[in-house]
Amino acid sequence: MKWVRQFFRLQVRSSLRRYASSVILFGLTLFLVTTVLPGISYPVESLHVSGDKVEGRGQRAEGHIAQTDKILHLGDNTRRLKRQPANAKIANSPTPLEQGIAAFEAGRFTDAAQLWQQAAQEYEQKRDRLNQALSLSYLSLAYQNLGQVQDAEQAISQSLDLLQHQDNWESGGLAILGQALNTQGRLQLTKGQAEAALDTWKQATDAYSRAGDETGKLGSQINQAQALQTLGLYRRAQTLLERANQQLQANPDSRVKVQGLQSLGIALQELGDPKTSQTLLTQSLAIAQKLNPTPDTSPILLSLGNVTRDLQEDDKALDYYQKAAKNATDSLIQIKAQLNQLSLLINTEQEDAAIALLPQIQVSLATLSPSRAAVYAQVNFADSLMRMSTGAGEQGSEEAGEQERQFVGAGLTDNLTPKTDNLTKPALVSNPGSAKALTTNGAIAQLLAKAIQQARQIQDAKAESYAIGQLGKLYEQKQQLAEAQKLTQQALSLIPGINAGDIAYLWEWQLGRILEKQGNIKDAVAAYTVAVETLRSLRSDLIALPNLQFYFRERVEPVYRQLVGLLLKSDPSQKNLQKAREVIESLQLAELDNFFRNTCIQAQSQQIDQVDPTAAVIYPIILPDRLAVILSLPGQPLRHYQTQLPEAEVNNAFVQLRKFLNPVLSNKQRLRYSQDIYDWLIRPIEAALADNEIKTLVFILDGALRNLPMAALYDGEQYLIEKYSVAVSPGLQLLEPRALDRERLQALIGGLSEERQGFSALPGVELELKKISDQVPSEMLFNQEFTTTTLEQEISAVPFPVVHLATHGQFSSEVEDTFILTWEGQVNVNDLDQLLQVREREDSQPIELLVLSACQTATGDQRAALGLAGVAVRSGARSTLATLWSVRDESTAQLMAEFYQSLTQAENSKAESLRQAQLSILNNPKYEHPYYWAPFVLVGNWL
Repeated sequence: MKWVRQFFRLQVRSSLRRYASSVILFGLTLFLVTTVLPGISYPVESLHVSGDKVEGRGQRAEGHIAQTDKILHLGDNTRRLKRQPANAKIANSPTPLEQGIAAFEAGRFTDAAQLWQQAAQEYEQKRDRLNQALSLSYLSLAYQNLGQVQDAEQAISQSLDLLQHQDNWESGGLAILGQALNTQGRLQLTKGQAEAALDTWKQATDAYSRAGDETGKLGSQINQAQALQTLGLYRRAQTLLERANQQLQANPDSRVKVQGLQSLGIALQELGDPKTSQTLLTQSLAIAQKLNPTPDTSPILLSLGNVTRDLQEDDKALDYYQKAAKNATDSLIQIKAQLNQLSLLINTEQEDAAIALLPQIQVSLATLSPSRAAVYAQVNFADSLMRMSTGAGEQGSEEAGEQERQFVGAGLTDNLTPKTDNLTKPALVSNPGSAKALTTNGAIAQLLAKAIQQARQIQDAKAESYAIGQLGKLYEQKQQLAEAQKLTQQALSLIPGINAGDIAYLWEWQLGRILEKQGNIKDAVAAYTVAVETLRSLRSDLIALPNLQFYFRERVEPVYRQLVGLLLKSDPSQKNLQKAREVIESLQLAELDNFFRNTCIQAQSQQIDQVDPTAAVIYPIILPDRLAVILSLPGQPLRHYQTQLPEAEVNNAFVQLRKFLNPVLSNKQRLRYSQDIYDWLIRPIEAALADNEIKTLVFILDGALRNLPMAALYDGEQYLIEKYSVAVSPGLQLLEPRALDRERLQALIGGLSEERQGFSALPGVELELKKISDQVPSEMLFNQEFTTTTLEQEISAVPFPVVHLATHGQFSSEVEDTFILTWEGQVNVNDLDQLLQVREREDSQPIELLVLSACQTATGDQRAALGLAGVAVRSGARSTLATLWSVRDESTAQLMAEFYQSLTQAENSKAESLRQAQLSILNNPKYEHPYYWAPFVLVGNWL
């Protein structure tokens, strides 16, 4: 077996499930940055805060199968990495390099950095360049984990400089080069330099290939996939991982194959493909169980628990976690499995089972030595206990009462943290009655005080900030706001200089909530603003989170909404209104980042009066206690109005209107809900719209409003479409204002009329395409001709400004469930840029208008229309006309014919052309119900 396989202990950790920035990147990205460094253990990070309430599904931490030996090093008298014989002097006197590895494995990064710095100096004196380069590469990893970016850059630069001056390469030296390049790539990605990281990881792949090490090569390929995803090149990332999987499948069953499949499975989970991830992890487990001797399978079971949980198969996930904890030979794997099991039990409201698990977790925590992993595990446990807290002290328990008195009476030391000089080891509990006492505030405070003490002991500022900030959350939850503020500010004071935006934004957000509760709105707004700015700086890091959409809804979106809520309190100033609008626009952009799992969307601000002097932009935003609206009129100050209603009532109205848009249901109920929403959004500004001679309403829609056709809002006498052209946009930041050139109007039209892949036939498509070709010069691809290949060829060959696809499609809040249908398969939204942006990549004209005339939003998905916005952005088209639900073929064919006829007239914008087409259907008694004409929505540039 190649030498590097002796070192291979892949350590991908998706314990970073709820965090961003450098911590997030230490998941998939560091996975093969550390192929040479064995046995690295990463922490459980799970604090999941939403507003005033601690939420969450807990943290998932992945572990990988470890090799038998932990201490590996580069021998002093050889150019290859090797183990020392048992009788060697090194066995009794570990070198600083080996001691550093042990410290790093234990999560003592400051100690590791000091030891590796010493090792590098000693090897320099011995003129041993390879060992010096290896020590410096490890040193860079330690500095990166400590958030010391400049020191990390200096160390890896020195390491690579030494390696570049290496004259005679052997496989050992080449693998060291590959490891150093992986380390550099991880640092580059942390700094947002995804293209540079991709290039560096390609070099690492080449170095491992030259060394003959397939394992290192696989890891570098997985790292490349992470960089490609960050760059928005989803298809290339997927293809790379598919190729890596094919190579693995060709290998005979072995421990290396087990490790490779597990690592690849975790990478696919990170890339948002949990189903394939589950398949590979299941295969990894099956192979491991057949090997003799059978390796430790608990890390694979833990990974399976995490990905099964992503798939919302909670019972299976609990079973995997229980098996992982039972079989674990590594105490960190055991505690991660137990903590994940606990958080899932809490989320599924299995209180008795959760309480029964507490003593086991307490015992497991007691076995951990001080380390970042131990600190994070204790914070994770404290978070779960806070969510379980039932006020045991108020129920008369003597033990619980004493814990409460400790919490209230202990106070804070002069440096604002709990007194730790008299901490006693908590008594282990063994029955549910005693276990419940662990959920009291006093017990939780003592647990966090211990975590703070350990973080200081290992000189880990990030871990200390994490623990102190969580203690501040506990004080906030207890309504001891002065102490909560002091602790939160202290947690923030530890952040500068350690590159920890992932933690910083949490404490900035927490400080904003505390200040708001204290009535200090001005400073609360400032704190929230800083949190939003920090989140913006983390755009490329947030996408690396597994189960990203859940994280986004619970940990990111509320920050934006709560800031908007504060800015719109009372009688907001123009400054606050402008800021609120900017925050809403930023939230729209962040939602698209979240949807695509990349940050390839570039935004630039547009002034509405510069875009269209006859258009008004309406920004509704759903807040917990009201529906707020900002109106932007050309050349006018921003206006604000709101309806005081609970969020649940507002959302229910949206859901009910969508339901009653079905023509077989009550018209009375439909008109009632339609008029209610009109009253909330439009009636307060009717006079202003008339006074400013507005012709087009552009909606920047929020939440479940995206699933509703604004054209169908009813004022008691008329529908909105009878008075205004209507368009929607993901945000004016994404708008490229340009009118359609009628002189070069021609269309590529295609579609399916036959049943394909389980989707029903669309017999009216042929008529629809014929009517369009009668109105506009067209090239047609019909049925068997309507394939992905022919479509791409036609788009590449001729600069069609309009592409019209009459085929089944679905919009969903899940990117993998958003697609359009061709003759031979489905085109996922992530592949639309490859399919439709060929000309743009070749410096030609992009598509002006993409029409999808037979699509629908996913049933039961309240955020499904986010997929429509995603298609609109991903296609590269300046405008997208699509349907919120699939409509009868005959009415669609008629509407589309009217649309194109109107579009050929130069005086009509796209929005006005759609309005005229919708009115033609509305005025037909056979199709006057909104079901037939309302679902057609114009997204993007309406000119």
